[in-house]
Amino acid sequence: MVLRSIGITSCDIHELAELCSTNSIWTVDLAYLLWRFHVEFSYLTITFGANPNYSIEAFYKEQLPADVVRVDSLFRKAHEVGINIQCRSVCIHDISRLISSGKYIAIALVDQYKLRKSWLEEVIVSGVHGDSNSYTGHYIVICGFDPVKDEFEIRDPASSKKQERISSTCLEKARKSFGTDEDLLLISLENVKKQKEH
Repeated sequence: MVLRSIGITSCDIHELAELCSTNSIWTVDLAYLLWRFHVEFSYLTITFGANPNYSIEAFYKEQLPADVVRVDSLFRKAHEVGINIQCRSVCIHDISRLISSGKYIAIALVDQYKLRKSWLEEVIVSGVHGDSNSYTGHYIVICGFDPVKDEFEIRDPASSKKQERISSTCLEKARKSFGTDEDLLLISLENVKKQKEH
């Protein structure tokens, strides 16, 4: 979705899968894919490498031992090849400001379960029954922000809807869930706009 939105149409999902060549996709894998296509981006995360604490999560348990070596190696090599990884948290206000500028879109790692819950469901479920569902990692594209409604426009590959809107609160909870490392790939649209102008 991101490659298409910046004008790169020469590659389909099967070719991308071959380039990635792993069943377990981490954000650093997506960063290397973007780098291969000469996309200008920043990778923001609160953890440099694979977090061994995630071994308690069912989502990571099976693949984590094998992934740790591969993922940590990709992180170490990133600087050498020119991938900009910043180890820091980004607040929702900064994300809304960057997206509102029209100069960026973002790929965010979220907990799919928390993304799907409305504020009302969260109050009822958390208040009465607790939160029994475990983490499920999922990527979405953040491409717009409505300051009046305080909602983000997203593209979700798991949804049949062409576009969706979610509240800032919902996005923040899904994005900061244990398991996400608050991973965010901030993709610049500046070069794309300049190319269209010429």
